[in-house]
This record gives sequence, C-alpha cells and structure tokens, in this order.
Amino acid sequence: MPNTTRSGKSPMGDDLDTAVADLTKRARNAAASMTDAAGDAATAIDESRSTAADGLDSAASALHDRVDDLPGGETVRHLARATANRLGTGADYVRSHDAKRMVADVETLVKGNPGPALVAAAAFGFLFARALSRD
Repeated sequence: MPNTTRSGKSPMGDDLDTAVADLTKRARNAAASMTDAAGDAATAIDESRSTAADGLDSAASALHDRVDDLPGGETVRHLARATANRLGTGADYVRSHDAKRMVADVETLVKGNPGPALVAAAAFGFLFARALSRD
C-alpha cells in the first residue's frame, strides 16, 4: 500500500504543495516590490517634472537668443529655430502630463512605429554604453 497521510496525499505531494505555496508567496512579494518601486519612480519623476520643464525652456530660450549668431547660413538658423520650438513644446508637454500619461504615450508611439523605435533604442544603448566606458 502506498505511503499516504490522513489527507490521502503522499508526503512527497505535501512537499510539492509547500514548495508551490512558497514559490507563489515569493512571486507575489516580488510583484508587490516591483509595483512599489514603479510607484516610487513615478512619484520621483512627477516631482522633478517642473525642473525638467524649466531646463527645456531655458535651453529653448538660449537657442532662440543665439540663433542669429550661428554660422552656416539660413538653413542652420531655420533648424535651430525649429529645435528651440520643439524644446519649448517638450517643456509644455512635460508640465502638463504626469509620468503615467508619458509612459502610455511612449508605448503608443513605440507600438505605432516599432522600426524607428528599435533604431532609436539601439542608438541610445550605443551612446549610453560609450558614455559608461569612458568613465
């Protein structure tokens, strides 16, 4: 007759149930920790949005102020003005959207343009790796 407990399970089955329960508990704790970390990151981003927007506005203003002094002709000045305008638009966007909304907008952009998003991510990764390797 097989070795069973009062519940009708073998001792090995009890060990498996305990291991599954322990694994499930650890997975839930890890998920809760990641959720807490993501919430903390979102809060930190939301708290620094104003500073980031002010920085973008300052860069846009400085570029607008110096656009006429740039060498390279009207094409360069036109590109500089367009860049300054985009920086200003970016500042307005950062001020008016919270972290959750910005993440949702990035997800929408990536889903709608997966090829360019992959190229941009690869370029960013390359530049980031180069910056780290110089230190």
